[in-house]
Amino acid sequence: MKQELHSKDEKLKAFGDFLDVLDILRVQCPWDAKQTNESLRPNTIEEVFELADSLIQNDTPNIKKELGDVLLHVAFYSKIAAEKGDFDIADVCDSLVEKLKFRHPHIFGNVKVSGAEEVAQNWEQIKLKEKKGNKTVLSGVPSALPALIKANRIQEKARNVGFDWDTKEQVWDKVKEEIAEVETEILNKDQDALEKEFGDLLFSVVNAARLYGVDPENALEKTNKKFISRFNYLESKAKENNIDIKEMTLEEMDRFWEEAKKLEHK
Repeated sequence: MKQELHSKDEKLKAFGDFLDVLDILRVQCPWDAKQTNESLRPNTIEEVFELADSLIQNDTPNIKKELGDVLLHVAFYSKIAAEKGDFDIADVCDSLVEKLKFRHPHIFGNVKVSGAEEVAQNWEQIKLKEKKGNKTVLSGVPSALPALIKANRIQEKARNVGFDWDTKEQVWDKVKEEIAEVETEILNKDQDALEKEFGDLLFSVVNAARLYGVDPENALEKTNKKFISRFNYLESKAKENNIDIKEMTLEEMDRFWEEAKKLEHK
């Protein structure tokens, strides 16, 4: 059953109540009172990953909870900045509204677009205008991003300024080329070169996923979870049969693995 959504006034009141609670905690709670940007940063990263995990699982109750945790951190950093006289949460919102309007001229201006693809391409051009030529196309990719996500963002940004394959099918020649180069370095037994070629291969596979509309991070995480589920089943079956998993043959493992796969489709 769908929950009845709140009115704008109710949303504003809820947000105000939240800010009031944060103000109280910042003064009266010893833990909250001592937090800094530096101390909160690791927690923020953890909260974002927890939200990402809930999104992958499509766990609506947890998505709501984790969004709250992320919102808390946004407001907390704004609160710390306000105490220093730098900015407050209203400045954050005003800056965001200004940016959204500027980056959506097809909504708030006179620009015409044919669809979402053209919006994405215009986005990078607009961002470069915001930087007034002081930064490069790829400078907006955070260096701390996990490598898989970073590769996808690099490729998306390059695509949005026209650096991409003419057709998505062309990417498979590149993937095959990279596989061949990996195989060559395996024969050469050059570990440094092999690492480089594996990196090139992974980058090309990320490129292929992007071109076919697949988020590589989401795809790999779903496979991770699938593997964990199947392996946990295998492990549980080994215990049920009083078998040391380290002593199992590959054939025995495969039998339980196939059972786990069949259970997924029931």
